Amino acid sequence: MWITPEEVLLANALWVSERANPFFILQRRKGHGKGGGITGLLVGTMDVVLDSSARVAPYRILHQTGDSQIFWSIACGSSRKEITGHWEWLETNLLQTLSIFDNDEDITTFVKGKVSGIIAEENKSKAAQEDEDSGKFREAEQKMRKLFGMPGEEKLVNYYSCSYWKGRVPRQGWVYLSVNHLCFYSFLLGKEVTLVVQWTEVTRLEKNATLVFPESVRVSTRHTEHYFSMFLNINDTFKLMEQLATIAMRQLLDNEGFSADRTLPKACKTLKNVSALKRDLDARAKNERYRALFRLTPDERLDGHTDCTLWTPFAKMHIVGQLFVSNNYICFCSREEDLCQLIIPLREVSIVEKADSSSVLPCPVSISTKNKMTFLFANLKDRDFLVQRISDFLQRTPDKLWSDGHPLVSPSPSTTPLSSSLPTPAGAGGEPSQGRHYSPSLPTATQGLLRIYQKDDPEDHGPKATKEKMKEESWNIHFFEFGRGVCMYRTSKTRELVLNGIPESLRGELWLLFSGAQNEMATHPGYYAELVEQAMGRCTLATEEIERDLHRSMPEHHAFQNEMGIAALRRVLTAYACRNPGIGYCQAMNIVTSVLLLYCTEEEAFWLLVALCERMLPDYYNTRVVGALVDQGVFEELTRECLPLLYEHMQELGVISTISLSWFLTLFLSVMPFDSAVLLVDCFFYEGIKVIFQVALAVLHANMDTLLGCTDEGEAMTILGRYLDNVVNKQTVSPPIPHLHALLTSGDEPPPEIDVFQLIKSSYDKFGSLRADVIEQMRFKQRLKVIQSLEDTAKRSVVRAIMTDSAFSIEELEELYVLFKAKHIMSCYWGASCTAAERHDPSLPYLEQYRIDLEQFCQLFGALGTWLCGTHTVTLAARHFRLLDSNKDGLINFKEFVTGLSGMYHGDMTEKLKLLYKLHLPPGKQGKTTPQDSSCIAICIQCNIVMSVSEVKDYKYYLRMWAKEKEPKIETIKDLPRMNQEQFIELCKTLYNMFSEDPLEQELYHAIATVASLLLRIGEVGKKFTNNGSNGESSSGQSLVCKALAEAQLETPPQQTSDEEVKDDTSVSSYSMVSTGSLQCEDIADDTVLIGCAGDQQRRGSTLDGDWSITFEQVLASMLTEPPLVDYFEKKGDIQARMATCKMQRGVERQVSSSSDHELAQLST
Repeated sequence: MWITPEEVLLANALWVSERANPFFILQRRKGHGKGGGITGLLVGTMDVVLDSSARVAPYRILHQTGDSQIFWSIACGSSRKEITGHWEWLETNLLQTLSIFDNDEDITTFVKGKVSGIIAEENKSKAAQEDEDSGKFREAEQKMRKLFGMPGEEKLVNYYSCSYWKGRVPRQGWVYLSVNHLCFYSFLLGKEVTLVVQWTEVTRLEKNATLVFPESVRVSTRHTEHYFSMFLNINDTFKLMEQLATIAMRQLLDNEGFSADRTLPKACKTLKNVSALKRDLDARAKNERYRALFRLTPDERLDGHTDCTLWTPFAKMHIVGQLFVSNNYICFCSREEDLCQLIIPLREVSIVEKADSSSVLPCPVSISTKNKMTFLFANLKDRDFLVQRISDFLQRTPDKLWSDGHPLVSPSPSTTPLSSSLPTPAGAGGEPSQGRHYSPSLPTATQGLLRIYQKDDPEDHGPKATKEKMKEESWNIHFFEFGRGVCMYRTSKTRELVLNGIPESLRGELWLLFSGAQNEMATHPGYYAELVEQAMGRCTLATEEIERDLHRSMPEHHAFQNEMGIAALRRVLTAYACRNPGIGYCQAMNIVTSVLLLYCTEEEAFWLLVALCERMLPDYYNTRVVGALVDQGVFEELTRECLPLLYEHMQELGVISTISLSWFLTLFLSVMPFDSAVLLVDCFFYEGIKVIFQVALAVLHANMDTLLGCTDEGEAMTILGRYLDNVVNKQTVSPPIPHLHALLTSGDEPPPEIDVFQLIKSSYDKFGSLRADVIEQMRFKQRLKVIQSLEDTAKRSVVRAIMTDSAFSIEELEELYVLFKAKHIMSCYWGASCTAAERHDPSLPYLEQYRIDLEQFCQLFGALGTWLCGTHTVTLAARHFRLLDSNKDGLINFKEFVTGLSGMYHGDMTEKLKLLYKLHLPPGKQGKTTPQDSSCIAICIQCNIVMSVSEVKDYKYYLRMWAKEKEPKIETIKDLPRMNQEQFIELCKTLYNMFSEDPLEQELYHAIATVASLLLRIGEVGKKFTNNGSNGESSSGQSLVCKALAEAQLETPPQQTSDEEVKDDTSVSSYSMVSTGSLQCEDIADDTVLIGCAGDQQRRGSTLDGDWSITFEQVLASMLTEPPLVDYFEKKGDIQARMATCKMQRGVERQVSSSSDHELAQLST
């Protein structure tokens, strides 16, 4: 590329001149290209280690005039082709012009001006300009693509200098982190190391420090481990690696990972520079932390944050912390943990103003809300800009959203027809009117089930009720002091009240507040009602599972022993299954949702379920419960760290993985008495998942001595089950609810009761130091392990399902599956359209999860197939794909793919020829209904008509008929339709192309020529039996075959008249080859006679014979007469060698001699 002219003092240092004229010199850097000796090796090593190659290209053009000792660099290039183009332009356009000048200074001025003008024109043609460091990143990205053969769609995120350990020897080089790959390149003293690892193959990624590998990053795959060290900033590098690996795991987990992320630049924006991509990923990480900290929705985007102080009227002091501003919220978090947290939705803000600044209160901003609360922030560095940004967001906030004090009781105008327009039903049963499934008049639309069933109970004045009243009064005092609703100050006092138990009358309100569901419900009025109407009445797999589990949801509670509670549960679960088809319905959701409905209205329970499934318990309730399995792994790791002695014993028994899944999926609701477990749910909504981990560890710690004495898994399970059954809540005011699990597992002597408040307090005392960020780091490590384990399970399941139908070994099938899956995933992130990503559906059976289209099949066919036909290979692959695509959806799964390969590699001659024969039949003919089938169908129809009239047969007869229809029909060679002349000519062309690279090429050509001639005559004979056609067309078919073979540039079959002539005539002229240049189809004149064809049959007269046809039996019988053809088709193929060359490049180390061409252009090929 052309560069701004720069002065060069030492023109020959580390450079070799290759071309020169009076004004310009083309130079090549030592260490690139041929030659160079030890100097070239040193320069090449220095370029890699010092990264000078990212700024200094291997070729450049200098400008020099006369006797001047000063050179000017005007162009550089990464390849010889690029720099040669610039050199030729200079010779063509500037040499003659420069010879006119008399003054050297004028020449230099003219050249510099001309080059600057070219650069300006190039910049003007670009739609957007890169940032300040784009040149360096663009060079590095180009180098990455050439070194590792990456396409233009692959985006480099960042690259770092580091050492890659090969054994005990570190190789200093550069690691390139792209969106889909981790790549490393090093060139030290002639030894080159190249490594490419897909993020989707990473099973473990961790940062550690050992004596052998000081402060290194370990990247593990299923087969190898790679160590990288000596980073300038290892923490930043590792965080970026974590992000990219997480994106890759999301790609394996569901479709959303492949979809275009709003926070990432689109692939089509090729001018988007890499440093901007890195900043976008950093912004994405900040967004995720911000949303997790304040329990906000996934569409919330952090605009910025700044240090400030917040005046707290309850403490009469300023608290230091950070202010966050996003598109819908203003949030504050104190620097000291749990001191104060604040969330202000912009929909609640009424006034934002700059207050008077003073030495005590510099740069203050006052924010007032609609419920008369005022928040004062001070010590803001850029107050004016902050106020302007908040004002901009306020202008975009719709005014019609409901405030905190009014939870949604009527929908927005846009959804009025769904609910508010409905008349109130006259009946007291609360049934929806006018055939609607949900209306605001339903009892469960205005209050929770617990309140509905307790409203007629007599008022209790006992000590438990008094304790409950005291709790309510404590919360009312807290509301008065700290505020009520979403804008409430959340402090350590709030946590104390939660740990002491939330009163039943406030439980639903506070669950909504702490989970963030209240914000989502307020911004989506009428959404639930509309969703219920859309979802109810549909019949899907999710609705069938919901119906099956409805009566298993807390059957011991009287609220779910009647239709009102069951109907409400049905509506909530069905609405969520409609909202999120990726999850649909998962067992354990019914238990959690039934508890939510006890304390919340239907709509509130729905939004709490949304918060649980999509934010607080991510991936818990998908088809493979990945989130629960991840947290199960985290729990095992925490047990190893906190209870090491017990962990070793429990691992021997295999108990942890068995017990923890049910604990996490139902938040202890299924294993603990309801009144006790609901207190854990209180803590969970406030603290998050850390409470569940703490309580689980406390349960193991409390039973440690007993568990250490266990000898088998069943005994340990019994101990833990009985312990949890006896965790009681002595402060509950609700009537006791029998715990079915406790009734089933109780022994002769009941164990001592455990107070749930003591259990919670013990968990905070012993394990309260557990932090959310530590849990997230553990989750990342376990997520890699779990998802890759699930992928291995899927591979084994697919292989096990098809191994009986395939002749490949298990190892070969597993390797084929890896290649098939890699091809699918590559198409997802490098494909030109989103169709590849859309067809990846993890909810499908394992066999259907990965499918490839025609383009990817052609690539695999060319790499793995045995029938390669040169340029004709793509056509043959397309025909093969069409044959395998049984449902005609343009996609084939792994089983269909293996079926196609098995026929080529392990079939006998008959099977291979039958496959080739079917490939050349037109679409729709391969599975054409035979006349026999048609007659059978007609007979069946007649029988059915007779039976419907007489009705003499019983149901067993119809069952037998149905079973017979379902039996797979075995296709025989007689079922294949006849092949016409045009299809036969295409078959001959394919066979000739297949033999072009075989060692026995000439023998095979001879054999197929003989067979083709024989089949042509057989077809002519058959035609005479079908009609009395004239003999004038008899030689037309052979002429067409000759023409086809000429087009294929292969041997033409001779026209023989008898078998004796076939044996005796072995002259060269009869089997001469038609060369590439001698007999092209376009060059055949009208009077040209093809070699071996009848002299009086000309090309113009060659027309297809519509009556000519042959059968597969005739093709097979003719082939069997030629031993070379029999040997060729009976030969078994070796797929191992082809799979080895097809595998992705992983680590390559080779010795590069000083005389080898080591330029970047050749490395990319």
